[in-house]
Amino acid sequence: MRICSLLPSATDIVLALGLGDQLVAVTHECDLPPGLREVPVITRSRVDQGQASSREIHNHVTAAAHSGSSIYTLDQALLERLEPDLILTQELCEVCAISYEEVAKAVHRLDVALPGTRTVLSLEPQTLAGILEAIEQVGAAAGVARRAAALVGDLRARIDRVATIANGAASRPRVFAMEWLDPPYTAGHWVPEMIRLAGGRDELSREGEYSVEVSWTRIADYDPDVLVLMPCSFSLARTLDELSRLALPDLWPRLKAVASGDAYAVDSATYFSRSSPRTIEGLEILAEILHPKLFARVSAPGAWQRIAPAERR
Repeated sequence: MRICSLLPSATDIVLALGLGDQLVAVTHECDLPPGLREVPVITRSRVDQGQASSREIHNHVTAAAHSGSSIYTLDQALLERLEPDLILTQELCEVCAISYEEVAKAVHRLDVALPGTRTVLSLEPQTLAGILEAIEQVGAAAGVARRAAALVGDLRARIDRVATIANGAASRPRVFAMEWLDPPYTAGHWVPEMIRLAGGRDELSREGEYSVEVSWTRIADYDPDVLVLMPCSFSLARTLDELSRLALPDLWPRLKAVASGDAYAVDSATYFSRSSPRTIEGLEILAEILHPKLFARVSAPGAWQRIAPAERR
């Protein structure tokens, strides 16, 4: 089977199912393991996210949404040359990946140019259960349903383990997971659920819902016990760099989480933004942060870190 993945989380799922040798195209944001053959990149972004600030990215995305345009482009000619059998895409968020509408148009042109049997699978998870279902959907479409079921069983057991241990915590700290830094946004989709299962409570967010912009005044009024910075698709290093350059409000050092040293930055791109098996590692990371006496740190050194005083300013 020839698989074209149009979002990083789908690529993660394909790799977790042991189907990396069947990938014929991936996005510019996908991470491929060392040793895997070179896979053509079929998308690009109109925004240089490596250089732009949080505010600049936000303004560009907002302008694109208002004008009805996309911030991503798809290489139609390459798609036709590769002739994929299975195309993995999404309709959930046009900020995270190329829009379903664009994909549908591209596939229609592909069908006209090269008639044949191909499957377009749109993955729409909004909860952890939805992520597990998406893994099963990809497994079924790729002909490895039993392999997918085994993977889902393992992931579900890990989720249950975290929830069971966290239920024994003496307290449930108030958490604010910040999904964008400038302007600040609440967490969305599966992240509030992850916080609850890890033994915390994020009362500014709603499980299974979109993230929304929130004012610094509202954050200060909420005054969380724990602050977790997880800007969408940012690595840990990128988050820390952005924080160091951000003009933070005067109330920042007075936030309880910042003053007590309970502010953290995480590798959102790997463990939180993507709806993939690695999201379960994100759940385990949150448990390590929220309840270190119950959960020993086993995550990778680059997965998360406490924000140092100099970075708090």
